[in-house]
Amino acid sequence: MEKSVLERITINPDVCNGKPTIRGMRITVETILQYLSAGDSPEIILEAYPFLEKEDIQASIAFALKNLSTIKNDIQLAS
Repeated sequence: MEKSVLERITINPDVCNGKPTIRGMRITVETILQYLSAGDSPEIILEAYPFLEKEDIQASIAFALKNLSTIKNDIQLAS
């Protein structure tokens, strides 16, 4: 299932400066994650962007998780 969900994420150098976007539209994965990290629910995001689908939000999260597991974590957390 993960592969089919991730197929919703596209990267095109001519769209949003090559940032990962949802289905080639001009809304980035980063934008979706910013809404979620601000505490917005998927329902609020879908109201703000009625052309999105619930699976697009799930794909954004899956994309972030997949990429997080493949990069070296250089983030310094406050102690």
